[in-house]
Amino acid sequence: MIDYFALALCHGLLLIALIRLARRSDVDTDAALEDEAEKLSARKLREQRRKTLRADRAP
Repeated sequence: MIDYFALALCHGLLLIALIRLARRSDVDTDAALEDEAEKLSARKLREQRRKTLRADRAP
């Protein structure tokens, strides 16, 4: 009986910890990925500007 109680208690506490971690917003984001996304978007903007400049230069 005690073994079942201890097993249920441990699993219950782990479940509560998992739910609390899943609901946190800072765990869901990754700063390194956000930096990469900013770099990629900046690179795309530069490429678009180059294309428009080339199109403007073309006769």
